Amino acid sequence: MADMERRDALKLLGLMAATSTFSFACTAEETSTGSAAATPPDGTTRPTADYTKQFFTDHEMRTVRVMADLVIPADDRSGSASDARVPEFIDHVMTDELLGDPQPRQTAMRGGLAWVDYQCLQRFDALFADCSEAQQKELLDDIAWPDAAPDGMEAGVEFFNSFRNLVASGFFSSKMGVDDLGYIGNTYVSEWTGCPDDVRAT
Repeated sequence: MADMERRDALKLLGLMAATSTFSFACTAEETSTGSAAATPPDGTTRPTADYTKQFFTDHEMRTVRVMADLVIPADDRSGSASDARVPEFIDHVMTDELLGDPQPRQTAMRGGLAWVDYQCLQRFDALFADCSEAQQKELLDDIAWPDAAPDGMEAGVEFFNSFRNLVASGFFSSKMGVDDLGYIGNTYVSEWTGCPDDVRAT
């Protein structure tokens, strides 16, 4: 391992030691309070179009983008998580005091990202964002399924499950995600012709 990577590893160990848990999910009470307090007239709680990151370092933001796009990649129906600005959404969640005290979320997120980087340094001699896609997927496969995770991966499992849930929340609450679901909401019916005969006959 190169000298810089050794220093990186020591720094990552320090970040990991700062928290006893890598779960950063909001409690039900925080979510309810935050949703009620934070929802503006347009019904969204998302960062604005001109939002600039408030929490993540440049390296962390890059890692979040790569990982989020592995959770929800682009396909023939829609763009990827980063296309839907999910990393910005996650950064916003990390600093939104309307969702409760942000410090535990921030500590857990930063510790979890450090854990991922440390694992990749140990396995592949590179930080997560610098690994090949195959290497990235190899690590995520080890922590994606709690019941199948190898021993010693518990912290990563906790982190990745919280991260994956946050990515899904960010994506499917975005316009791109809503369009992907095909949800059209309440629609106006121009003419009501009554209950269909085949339905009334049952």
